Formats: sequence, structure tokens, C-alpha cells
Amino acid sequence: MAMQATTATGSESGIAPAPKISLRDVTRRHGVNLALDRITLDIPASTFFVVVGPSGCGKTTLLRMLAGLDAPTEGEIRISNPQPGHPQNAMVFQGDSLFPWMTVWENAAYGLKMRNVAASVITEVVGHYLGKTGMYGARALYPHQLSGGMRQRVSIARAFANDPDILLMDEPFSALDEQNKTLLHEELLRIWEETRKTVVFITHSVDEAVTLGDRIMVMTAGPGRIKTIVNVDLPRPRNVVELRHMPAYGELVYNIWAQLREEVDRTRSRETGSGS
Repeated sequence: MAMQATTATGSESGIAPAPKISLRDVTRRHGVNLALDRITLDIPASTFFVVVGPSGCGKTTLLRMLAGLDAPTEGEIRISNPQPGHPQNAMVFQGDSLFPWMTVWENAAYGLKMRNVAASVITEVVGHYLGKTGMYGARALYPHQLSGGMRQRVSIARAFANDPDILLMDEPFSALDEQNKTLLHEELLRIWEETRKTVVFITHSVDEAVTLGDRIMVMTAGPGRIKTIVNVDLPRPRNVVELRHMPAYGELVYNIWAQLREEVDRTRSRETGSGS
């Protein structure tokens, strides 16, 4: 019924280190509604972990619990090896989460300033990540002067600049057109290759899941349970466009969609009253 931070690291005796994120029989109820049912899961450090599932399966509920914004009704969540002086997590949302009264630079620097990081460090770190996301030249602009894709670039720069233990991303690219989405996939992968943060990424898109992920968890129709976890055995670093021409990519997309389609159909049947 709680989230705990632990410092287990394994040892030189050959014992494997603790996973970065560990869930044991995590259940979440909203009144009489069962949102998540007995989720048991380990996510190793530096893994890009993607969650897909039909609408209403509890994906966002799971992410909110990992962020500490909600708590399990039953079960336990553990986060291992917290870094002293660093935030445990940062979130990138689907919608616009920038402060409209702040410039691009001020938004990206916000977390660091709240932690009273030295100005010289802020200048270096924020400049680095705005450069990585192609937003350095727009650093003096305000959110209303940016496109949706540009605003999401700033959100990503802000999240990485704050150097969290874990990055939580809730369908951050779902509202973007395919061109912007592809560009942001490329930028996100480049930054992730550099930092190797532990990422938990929520999406409805199987293509996006395979493009980005190391492991993909397919969830059942609500109440959310783990249907299967698929290892994405595709080489890194990844070129987003070239990746889609690989036979292994197409096979993974097909197999995961086949698993997901059953759950989507089950959700639709419940909504229309045509099935159990």
C-alpha cells in the first residue's frame, strides 16, 4: 500500500542488482471500480519501458502511482538506488504543460532553479538540452509563439535537464502530426542514448512502442492486468526511418498488435453491450 525508495545495489558476490522499479501485486481501486489488478513487474535501470493497452485499462493510473501522485490500494511499489539531491522522477504529459508566462529558457531551467542549482550549471545544462532538442535558437520565445511540436521539445528538454532518476511520459506525442512525431522520436532516442535514464512511456501506438522501447508491456482491457511483456530485440542506436524497413520491426508490430487487438475488441464489446 505504499511506495518506497530503497538503496539495494547487489554485490560483488554475483547477486543481481535490484531493479530500478519493482511492483508487487499492485492493485488500485477508485471506489467500487477496479482500475488495476495485481500488477507484479520489475523494470531494470536504464530500460526504455513502454506500456500499451486499450483505453480505460489503467495506463495513466499506473504512471501516476509511479510518480507518487497516487498510491496503490493494495501492494507495493519500490524505487531502488535514489540519487541524493536529484528528483526521483519527472513527467512529460500529453497536453501542454509549459508555464505560459515563462520563456523557453525559463521553462527548461525551472526544475534546476527550484533545486537552487548554481547559475553556471543551469546555463550549461539548459543550453545543452535546448540544443539537443533544437530549441536553443527559440530560447527567448514564449509558449504561445511555438508550435505543438516545439512545445513538446521544450517539455523534453526540461525533463532531462532536471536529471531525474526516472522519466515518466504519458502519451507525449499523441496530438502531433506524423512528421513532428517522427522528428521527436529521433530526438528523444538521441537524448536517451546519451543519458540512459529509466523511462516508462505510455502510448496507444504499437509503432511508437516498437520504435522506442526495450520492453513493451501489453495490458488487458480494464481492470488492467499484464497480458504479456515483449522484449524488443532491435539494434541501438536506432534510425527511426530505417528501422521501419526492417523485417523484424514489422514482425514485432504485427505480433504486438495481435495481442492488443483482442483487448481493444473486448473494450469495444463492453462499451456497446455486445459482449461480456
